Amino acid sequence: MSIDFIPIASYSPIYYHVLLIITLITFLYTQGRNIDDANNLLYIKIAGFLLFWFVLLYMGLRPIDGVFADMKTYARIFDRYEQGAIIRSDKDLFFHLFMKASSGIMSASAFFFVCALFYVYPLYFLSKRWFGQYWFYAFLMLVGSFSFWAYGTNGIRNGMATSFFLMAMCQTKKPYQIFWLFLSVNFHGSMFLPAAGLIATWFYNKPKVFFYFWLLAIPLSLLLPGFWEGLFASLIEDDRTVYLSDDKYADSFSSTGFRWDFLLYSATGVFAGWYYIFKRKFNDPQYIRLFNTFLFANAFWILVIRASFSNRFAYLSWFMLALVIIYPWLKVYFVNNQVKKMGLILIAYFAFTYLMNIFIYG
Repeated sequence: MSIDFIPIASYSPIYYHVLLIITLITFLYTQGRNIDDANNLLYIKIAGFLLFWFVLLYMGLRPIDGVFADMKTYARIFDRYEQGAIIRSDKDLFFHLFMKASSGIMSASAFFFVCALFYVYPLYFLSKRWFGQYWFYAFLMLVGSFSFWAYGTNGIRNGMATSFFLMAMCQTKKPYQIFWLFLSVNFHGSMFLPAAGLIATWFYNKPKVFFYFWLLAIPLSLLLPGFWEGLFASLIEDDRTVYLSDDKYADSFSSTGFRWDFLLYSATGVFAGWYYIFKRKFNDPQYIRLFNTFLFANAFWILVIRASFSNRFAYLSWFMLALVIIYPWLKVYFVNNQVKKMGLILIAYFAFTYLMNIFIYG
């Protein structure tokens, strides 16, 4: 079963149009009601339910089509496994084991639905665990993030790996955290980078050092262009690092060079964390750990920012950006007219997603 009555060229744009409508309605609610108003609570309960099922079903039941790029590649691999092929890759082994096992009990369409479930449900779970009855706002930010749709329909295994990582972040017991981190890294090896950042915070969780490390990455990248790409490509034995040093991939991402536009996009999260922690004295260890992990992973991307497909490295921190920005707004009251200002943040955050995916890259 798949949603095949929608023209394939319109499939992704419709997602963003629906999210725009939901974001605008939510914005209007934030401007006219208190966050704990009974009507507002009813709205976010209903809207949250509808949004979760819309995202899951619309993403999970999409047609298997080349317009979703890597989805077609995964479908071919799934078909080979279904015909009895053995696993030959030792990279991202858990993903291949998952695909191989799935090929024996379900169709390719069902497999992609399960992938969507593994991608979307952890975001719902984390939002509910961290924010309780206000979970809808965080979930809306997450599914309205710049790269969310792409990593659910194209990246797929990387998308699932990031969701498993967030499952690790919201666990309260170390064994559960380790389990989800292990699963995340073995679904996509690139998740070793944010995993290393998170593990570092278990031993040292002071934000000032991580913040200065992020700032230092900018002049280091500007002063030593090409050095960091070559260094990391030589240190990491993974065929994906070819994007760091091989110019033949340069045309595959809209432009290479020092991406000031995406640095500014990342800086919104850095500024938000700096403001909450250093200016407003928001001393939540869980949030500080999230912020430090974001800084760690994003600093790495800044060092290799000139690489082809640097957006793939950027996503190793961007999948946390929505949480870095929205978290304190749903935890404490720290500014006048807070819910109205939060509404402005919601609409500004999604405006970037909509602009980039509909008008710039659409």
